[in-house]
Amino acid sequence: MEAYLRRTVLWYGGLSILAARVLRNLALPPAYLQHVVHEIEVMGVRSLGVALTAAVFTGMVFALQSAINMARFGAEAYVGPVSALAILRELGPVLTAILVGGKVASGITAELGSMKVTEQIDALRTLGVNYVKRLIVPRLLAAIVVFPLLTVLADAVGVLGGMIIMHLERGADMYTYWNVTTYWVVPRDFLMGVGKSFFFGGIVTLIGCYNGLSVEGGTEGLGRATTATVVHVTMGVIVSDFFLTKLFLIFFWGQ
Repeated sequence: MEAYLRRTVLWYGGLSILAARVLRNLALPPAYLQHVVHEIEVMGVRSLGVALTAAVFTGMVFALQSAINMARFGAEAYVGPVSALAILRELGPVLTAILVGGKVASGITAELGSMKVTEQIDALRTLGVNYVKRLIVPRLLAAIVVFPLLTVLADAVGVLGGMIIMHLERGADMYTYWNVTTYWVVPRDFLMGVGKSFFFGGIVTLIGCYNGLSVEGGTEGLGRATTATVVHVTMGVIVSDFFLTKLFLIFFWGQ
C-alpha cells in the first residue's frame, strides 16, 4: 500500500512538473509549425472516423432510450432538447476525449517510449535540442486545436443522428423536433462542451507524453506504459469532467 501511494504521488508530481515545463516552453523559439500541422493530421484526420461513428450511434441510442421512457409521462416532444443537452454538454466532449484520447495518447506513449528506450532523447539532449519544445509542445498545440474541432463535429452528428432515428422509429416530425430543440438549447450549452474539450486535449496529451518519457525496462516497460496510458486517460477525463462541469456551471450559469 505504501509503495502504491508513493508511486501515485510521484506520478502526479512528475506530470505536474512536465506541465509546468511545457508552459514555460510554449513561447520559446523555434515554433516547429510544420510539426504542429503534422500532429493535427495524425490526431484529427485519422481519428475522425472513430469520433463520428461513436457520436452518431450514441445520439441514436440516447434518443431512443429517452423517447421510450419519456413517452410514459407524455413528454416525448422534449426528447430533442434532452438528447441535445446531453450530447452537447457531456457525451460529445467526454466520449470524444476518451475514444480519441486513448488512441492518441497511447500512440504518443509508444512513440516517445521507443525514443527513450533507444536513447534518441538522450541524443537530442547531447545535441543541445530542447526535447520538450521539439517533442511535446507541438503535440499539445495540435491537441488543443483538434479536440474542440472533433467535439463540434461529434455534437453535430450526434444531434442529427438522434433526430433521424426519432423520425424513422417514432414518426416524429423533423421540423418540429428541430424547432423544439433549438428553442430550449442555447449557445452556452454548446460552448460548455467545447470548452471542456480544450482541457481534455491538454490532459490527454500530457499523460501520453509523460508516460512515454517515463518508460523503463526496455520493450516490456514500453508495453506496460502504453497500457497504463489508456487507463490514465480514461480516468483523467472522467475525473476532470466533474471539476470542469462545476467550473463551467459557475462561469456560464452562476450556479
